[in-house]
Amino acid sequence: MNFVEELRWRGMIADVMPGTEEQLQKELTSAYVGIDPTADSLHIGHLVGVMMLKHFQRAGHRPIALVGGATGMIGDPSMKSAERNLLDEATLRHNQECIKKQLAKFLDFDSDTPNAAKLVNNYDWMKDYSFLNFIRDIGKHITVNYMMAKDSVKKRLSRESSVGMSFTEFSYQLLQGYDYLYLYKHEGCRLQMGGTDQWGNITTGTELIRRTLGGEAYALTCPLITKADGGKFGKTESGNIWLDRRYTSPYKFYQFWLNVSDADAAKYIKIFTDLSQEEIAVLEAEQEVAPHLRPLQKRLAKEVTVMVHSLEDYEAAVEASNILFGNSTHEALLKLDEDTLLAVFEGVPHFDISRDELAAGIKAVDLCTEKAAIFPSKGEMRKLVQSGGVSFNKEKLAEVDTVMDCSSLLDDKYLLVQRGKKNYYLLIAK
Repeated sequence: MNFVEELRWRGMIADVMPGTEEQLQKELTSAYVGIDPTADSLHIGHLVGVMMLKHFQRAGHRPIALVGGATGMIGDPSMKSAERNLLDEATLRHNQECIKKQLAKFLDFDSDTPNAAKLVNNYDWMKDYSFLNFIRDIGKHITVNYMMAKDSVKKRLSRESSVGMSFTEFSYQLLQGYDYLYLYKHEGCRLQMGGTDQWGNITTGTELIRRTLGGEAYALTCPLITKADGGKFGKTESGNIWLDRRYTSPYKFYQFWLNVSDADAAKYIKIFTDLSQEEIAVLEAEQEVAPHLRPLQKRLAKEVTVMVHSLEDYEAAVEASNILFGNSTHEALLKLDEDTLLAVFEGVPHFDISRDELAAGIKAVDLCTEKAAIFPSKGEMRKLVQSGGVSFNKEKLAEVDTVMDCSSLLDDKYLLVQRGKKNYYLLIAK
């Protein structure tokens, strides 16, 4: 597999330094991508770099994931309008361990093959490097003029920016450049990859390698991912889409991919899956013929959810989706954990009801008219029940006078009422 060709048809190349493709065709090569450890989970914005490493390993090369423990203490000024909060070492180490577990779903760290993946942390080689030694050994090789010419610096020093730039941030590209030099010397790393906003930092590294060792190193960047409507990729009203289920449930994760636009689905399926060009062409043809069936979105959502979570989580997410949009059963509803139940019914009307009154027993008709305004009158509810149009927890209500009590609660807290085909209401016992 030609790695550069693979990325090219997937739309994952913005810039590539001359000679990169020839180097990769010549021999097994090590390449690295830097990952910011400011949280104990990756989010889907990190997935582009991770997929680059995954394709790199598939092509027979050796991927290195660099967790930026040292650089994470400073913060990259690229695309940022202000400095970030700095993290302590204990937090960074915790974040690193969590990130490695997530990366292990994409990269093979454990095989004894020459291209087994490796995780490194730049804090390990920076923590004992004194400031005086660093500026003497490294700083003298890169001029201030060279550093000032980088876009990430120019934007922050421009008249439009009211924030300016601290010396700490200004030093960032030197530190990232030194990472590349260190990995070149100690890991034989010849290529650094990242988003197109990293081009300036990466080429500072190739320049440092050239000036200090006379070595040849390469750079490759991918475009920053955007949505077709110009919006920011991976952001929703509730924030980032995380890979850790504690922050984004598998159901919400699946729904994010399922609900992307047709244009975005066609782009994302190339970037975020391993599917071949031929498989994707078949899906695109199906989408063309029957866009309402959304084959691209469905396959994209399946591939990414299985890769990040598991097949079981994907199947549970599909089943949960059917509860709201399809003809699902009482048994399927009982399988939902509380987080997924709340995620599925996030947008439906909620009513608080008294747990004590429910425990004592209350007629369904009183519950849905007096305690929760689901029906405007008992007569209207009676008519709909007679025609089989009312369900409690996905089971048809046979009589309006059926007595409900706490034994009906889902997770000992919730009652799901369905009026007609599409109207849902969630009653919460308090």
